[in-house]
Amino acid sequence: MTKDESFYIGYITKTKGLKGEVQLFFEFEDYQDLELDVLFLEVNGKMVPFFISSHKLYDNKTGLFYFEDVDHIDKAQPLVKKKAYLPLSKKPERDEDEFFYTDLKGFIAIDETLGELGEIIEVNEYPQQFVATVHYKNTDVLFPLNEDFIVEIDDEENILTLDLPEGLLDIYLNP
Repeated sequence: MTKDESFYIGYITKTKGLKGEVQLFFEFEDYQDLELDVLFLEVNGKMVPFFISSHKLYDNKTGLFYFEDVDHIDKAQPLVKKKAYLPLSKKPERDEDEFFYTDLKGFIAIDETLGELGEIIEVNEYPQQFVATVHYKNTDVLFPLNEDFIVEIDDEENILTLDLPEGLLDIYLNP
């Protein structure tokens, strides 16, 4: 399996105990709906399958996992900080009218003052908000995705119209 055939769900944060248990932090919104029998961890640029022998999910976007053949902390320790993926075939279906900020990846961002900023190449979730990344004037610039700055989302044309605060992008362009 390749990265293109999968979707990102989170990463291993730490080991727990001596018997190979690991904690996974979910960055996937509806993690409770995931079918968890095998996880693919990115190890040295390759997608390596880890079959789940048992797991327990928690409300704080974490879960504890035991993998088959990982029965000691020495086998679990190298998995810490590895990104976890599932095959696209296991991605939960959403209602057509559901829209998430992460869906804006690939949209063209246009500011009402500055004009076209470029394609949104990444959308990351931080504790208080979502942040988009655009390659603008040979520099990666970040801006928050919130209702105060978004003027319109045209999901047919894949265009995000913004009204960013004056000077926000200057932080990146004039260091």
